[in-house]
Amino acid sequence: MMLIGLTGGVATGKSTVARMFGQCGAIIIDADDLAREVVRPGKPAWREIVKEFGPAILNADRSLNRRAVGAIVFRNKAKRRRLERIIHPRVAREQMRLMRAAAMNNPHAVVIYDVPLLFEAGIDKRVDKTIVVTADRETQIARLRKRNGLTRTEAIRRINSQLPLAKKVARADYVLDGTMKKPLLSKVTATLFHQLQRLT
Repeated sequence: MMLIGLTGGVATGKSTVARMFGQCGAIIIDADDLAREVVRPGKPAWREIVKEFGPAILNADRSLNRRAVGAIVFRNKAKRRRLERIIHPRVAREQMRLMRAAAMNNPHAVVIYDVPLLFEAGIDKRVDKTIVVTADRETQIARLRKRNGLTRTEAIRRINSQLPLAKKVARADYVLDGTMKKPLLSKVTATLFHQLQRLT
């Protein structure tokens, strides 16, 4: 079985590429989905986060207001590190559990682990190959403003909170251009999927 770490900068098209791999037959594990799961109201991570950041970060239904949390942690590196220390170990345990299940189901599966902080959190050491999805900075800013309703300043702060794309590209086994037209990107992704299948 192949475990592939898929990452990129924020708003580079990583989730689009993950969906395309899924359409090819890859098993997709989404770190953001796992993170949302481990911080559901009442769970240990949720309690730690509320204790750390206060009840003002909660929605009316007691779920975390991700935008409120983001506004804090993208301005304060120490708070961001604290949040990561609460969430990352729990996400890693869930990812390992899903991996074991996938291996039992299909020993020759290609598993794509879609994870924003692949290199920053040292997860690249736990995968067989890495893929980085890229986009130019202005495209990232435009997508963030449209998708997340951020100001230009907020978008730049979000981009700057991650390892520079150039450094990710330098460490990647494969690089995909997330600004390609979708039909072409889909074709390139499918070609790469078949390459990865041959490695299992």
